[in-house]
Amino acid sequence: MTARRLAKSNCAGWIAALALAFAWVPAQAAGHFANADDPALVADGQQVYAQQCANCHGRRLQGQGLWQLIDQYAGRRAPAQDATGHTWQHSDDDIFHMTKFGRFPTTPANIVSYMPAFQKRLSDRDILAVMAFIKADWPIGIRASQATLNPGFQGMPAGADKVNWTFPPTCTGSYQRWRATAK
Repeated sequence: MTARRLAKSNCAGWIAALALAFAWVPAQAAGHFANADDPALVADGQQVYAQQCANCHGRRLQGQGLWQLIDQYAGRRAPAQDATGHTWQHSDDDIFHMTKFGRFPTTPANIVSYMPAFQKRLSDRDILAVMAFIKADWPIGIRASQATLNPGFQGMPAGADKVNWTFPPTCTGSYQRWRATAK
């Protein structure tokens, strides 16, 4: 078995186990949760995103050009919010905190962040609406992977265990991070 097939096989087993697990895990309330299955919230988020976020992150969530490059401008280009970006690799609480305060909660104070803080421009509901809009654009596999980072797997797409979907390209990294935090 090739390394690529083995990795896909390992991810398949992991996600299958999670699909079974999320069916019986009681939902825990996350500090902040953006429900991508709420059409009204997603619609509100689309409008707020267009007004407040699209200038940097792109009208189609594509991010600024060359956002992936690691060079002297790394961190200054706004990353994509679609499936090609890395936002789905963070919990809803972390995404909320980054949007509201311009940095992740675990980021040391001496690290410069180029993400503006929206705490004075957007309400908490507006931030959650934008997050719901972004998450609603992701394929089911990425939504399922991101939901595993939320308490009680909040945001697991309904029927994720009943449809065919593919795994994110960094599934192994998501699994390793989940294992480390689940202990």
